[in-house]
Amino acid sequence: MSTDGLFHQGQRVWVHGPDGAQREAIYVGGGENATFFGGPPLAYIVFPDTREGFEIELDRITPRD
Repeated sequence: MSTDGLFHQGQRVWVHGPDGAQREAIYVGGGENATFFGGPPLAYIVFPDTREGFEIELDRITPRD
């Protein structure tokens, strides 16, 4: 299992929405080009209920216990 700093692939995380809601997700990996182009660090996640993947800002996710 590889690690990408704060999270590891397959780790269960919470995604925090702008309205304060939380949604369960699985961490897939870190975004590659965001910081290179001056943007915020990104993460790739997958929502297990819909199996859809997204790229989101890393500061919007926290580990689930």
